[in-house]
Amino acid sequence: MFFNTNAVKEELEQVEAVVLAEPENSVLVISNFSNTEITNELMPILNEASKITKEHVLKTATVGVTGIKRTLGDLLSRITGQPIMYFANEAEAKEWLIK
Repeated sequence: MFFNTNAVKEELEQVEAVVLAEPENSVLVISNFSNTEITNELMPILNEASKITKEHVLKTATVGVTGIKRTLGDLLSRITGQPIMYFANEAEAKEWLIK
């Protein structure tokens, strides 16, 4: 499992910079949380990143989100208003994104 919240935060900051440089409603996102533990410390960071990038994201596909992670993902989606689709693997996620 990936427990380093600071590393996730730094990575999200880099992702935000890339996404915000793109036109609104143009970015296709795949997030892979297979080896990431979603903690109470990480949820507000993910929430803020979603809010900041929301206007630029067209679709978000998520891999590796089951069980409690799915419940937290659904909560994040309701809070930010950014819909998230869940997939078993990246191939399925990519197929959905390009439709």
